[in-house]
Amino acid sequence: MATIDSVSPLAPTSFPDLPEIQGVEFAAVAAGIKYEGRKDVTLIRLAPGSTVAGTFTKSSTRSANVLDCQAKVGIDCDKGAAFIINSGNSNAFTGRAGENSVAAICEAVAAETGLSADRVFTSSTGVIGERLPHDRITSKVAELSAGLSVDGIEDAAQAIMTTDTFAKGASAEVEIGGKLVKIAGIAKGSGMIAPDMATMLVYIFTDAKVSRPVLQAMLSELTDKTFNCITVDSDTSTSDTLLMGATGASGVDVSAGDAAFRGALHGVMQELSHLVVKDGEGATKFVEVSVTGAANDADARTHALAIANSPLVKTAIAGEDPNWGRVVMAIGKSGAAADRDLLSIKFGDILVAEKGWVSANYSEEAGANYMKAQELTISVDLGLGSGEATVWTCDLTHGYISINADYRS
Repeated sequence: MATIDSVSPLAPTSFPDLPEIQGVEFAAVAAGIKYEGRKDVTLIRLAPGSTVAGTFTKSSTRSANVLDCQAKVGIDCDKGAAFIINSGNSNAFTGRAGENSVAAICEAVAAETGLSADRVFTSSTGVIGERLPHDRITSKVAELSAGLSVDGIEDAAQAIMTTDTFAKGASAEVEIGGKLVKIAGIAKGSGMIAPDMATMLVYIFTDAKVSRPVLQAMLSELTDKTFNCITVDSDTSTSDTLLMGATGASGVDVSAGDAAFRGALHGVMQELSHLVVKDGEGATKFVEVSVTGAANDADARTHALAIANSPLVKTAIAGEDPNWGRVVMAIGKSGAAADRDLLSIKFGDILVAEKGWVSANYSEEAGANYMKAQELTISVDLGLGSGEATVWTCDLTHGYISINADYRS
């Protein structure tokens, strides 16, 4: 795994001050899974009465951890739960050994916490195809349990990092029925980012009371609007997991659905998804790609991802080159409906091209100046209908190659 020498230029200045979520405790320790002296295992305990929902990678080579979580997440239970996460090894493509590792970890956590093993959810992230030294994790479970604290979320965010250059967190507070409801979440992710479910590893918590079916439906819907709309390198991980726990400690029940709560959760999920893109391996630019006027929303999404995933578009952005021809290329290759003579392209507020040709008022100097910004918007209108989609990506630099060329060293 490559060593990261510098923090992304798009990183926040500091880890946010996340609110404590009553009913959730965190602990993190160094278990030496990949490196010595680095916190790499996290235990998160959810109090009795909590409900759990999740979304997961659709990769056909998903890890033993993901398969185990998928089997458990639909179980209705109010006896609490535990999440245990390790970095440094993904426990993916490890066959029966991977399944045995998951079982051993779940049993160790269950024995220490008094939970049943089907209320223990595991996640692993890191190198694919190497057996997980799970004994290094199980030997730390007692220490983790003893160290559980309501204010340990930042340590947890750091311990789940792999090639990330900064820990990621986001939160929201919303008043519902005169009472305050809190939401807080952490995420890890930097490379192998083109989610087909949720993304990377993400853990979100709220003190609202939400029934499991409602929580699951809300999480799945919002995943498609946030984590499933980001891409760093077009590669979908074997380990992508998003788990959310609702403790109900605030006494505010949103099981019937609540627009304010949904909006707050959407904001937290979108912020976390954007932070992942801003920490894209080697990234120096954060890019929003907005497509309107498509024949339908599905076509709009296809076009947007074709632009966002294009190495030629992404390298032009890295070089601060307003090469709008590469956007035209990406639209043409996507396979979705497009008409050369109807589409228009903007960089920010600058109309670059329209009606099959460069705009009469466009100047290369204006385009080049715009591309110097750290946060950019590429907008395309296809002129075919009302379909629209927005995705977020980053540029592609030499840094991405350097990080991944020696990832296992």
